[in-house]
Amino acid sequence: MTPRTGHGISRRGVLRRAGAGIGLAVLGAGAWGCGPVEDPAAAPSAPKGTPGAPAGDAFTTPPPGTAPKPLWQRNTAKGSLGLDTLAVAGDVVLVSGDPLIGRDVTTGEERWRREEVAIPGAKMLVRGGTLYLASAQYDGDLVGLDPATGRETWRSRLGKRYSQPRPIAADEKRVYVLAGILEKDFSVERNVIAAIDTSTGKVAWQERRDAGTEEYGITGEATDRHLVYTDFRENVTVRDTATGRQLWTKKIGRSNSGRLALHEDLVIVADAGKLRAFALADGTERWSLASEEFTRFHGIGVLDGMLYAADSGHVLRAVDPATGKESWRTGTLLEVAYPGQFAKVGTTLYAATELDDKGGILAFDARDGKLRWRYNDGSKALDQWYVAAAGKRLVALHAERLTALPAV
Repeated sequence: MTPRTGHGISRRGVLRRAGAGIGLAVLGAGAWGCGPVEDPAAAPSAPKGTPGAPAGDAFTTPPPGTAPKPLWQRNTAKGSLGLDTLAVAGDVVLVSGDPLIGRDVTTGEERWRREEVAIPGAKMLVRGGTLYLASAQYDGDLVGLDPATGRETWRSRLGKRYSQPRPIAADEKRVYVLAGILEKDFSVERNVIAAIDTSTGKVAWQERRDAGTEEYGITGEATDRHLVYTDFRENVTVRDTATGRQLWTKKIGRSNSGRLALHEDLVIVADAGKLRAFALADGTERWSLASEEFTRFHGIGVLDGMLYAADSGHVLRAVDPATGKESWRTGTLLEVAYPGQFAKVGTTLYAATELDDKGGILAFDARDGKLRWRYNDGSKALDQWYVAAAGKRLVALHAERLTALPAV
């Protein structure tokens, strides 16, 4: 029988709640010319849990400046906040929380539900038809689930001498994890980067990180040849995915645990008031682009061969990721928060804003940067927004509400 505290809560439950709190605190710390248009006012809030518009793909485009109405809205589990906690796999949408629920993108209805399988707010990775996430049992395992059914299809562990392995990136062959190294007194002074083979579940390689490097605040991406990550220690680092060998590392000018962007042979990071592009092979700086004085870059992303970057002056830019040359920039979007994360469907760019009750999902014409509409759920919650494309739909996460919108 599982030991219980004096209030009837299991010891496992206490550990899970404490771990979730630590994870959310860390994620929260990380966790990032338009002419006159008709008033892009927020759409009215739909009641929680209502199905919204009928299912289907025959969406009616609203008038210019008017946001589409939600197709459906559902409440999410508490603690479902953090970088990369929203994922779409085929026709299933997932939000990192407990319970972990797979919902039908079209209707919002539950496909499956799993208790005590995910750490609320923890990063989820979907690669090769598998959802990879850290085990909620705090047993050192990394698990893989079938996103369509929620069934466990894969499991691996680094061993008992490692503490709380967390996936940071994945490609078609490996999942890359960060874990603390447990000392004899159970303290953690060093941490390790490891690659786990997705076919065998065995460790392909593991490398100790330099002394003094942070175990948290890590944001990573992987290509066939390179694992790239940034951290709270203001570094950008690249390793060889085949061997784990560190190819290069560079200091950047501010704490950066937000998203980085990859394009062909380049990694692009937001470094305070500059965008900087480095060659993946050797770290050579290929180009840089400065924002206006006293402003900093925040959200960046490469979609369909174009780099989109927003700054604290509420300006959004489209930039050629190969050269750093601007294609267009918006005017100052003073009435809304600046974007922190992006999705794209067709010729429309969708941006999820940072912390601001006037924010929401912004829709821009990706060809010229013209603001088409803004959707806000009317909740006045200050939480950050997240958005993901799902075919002809968008799914947006805000506070404890998941909303589906037509991508129009």
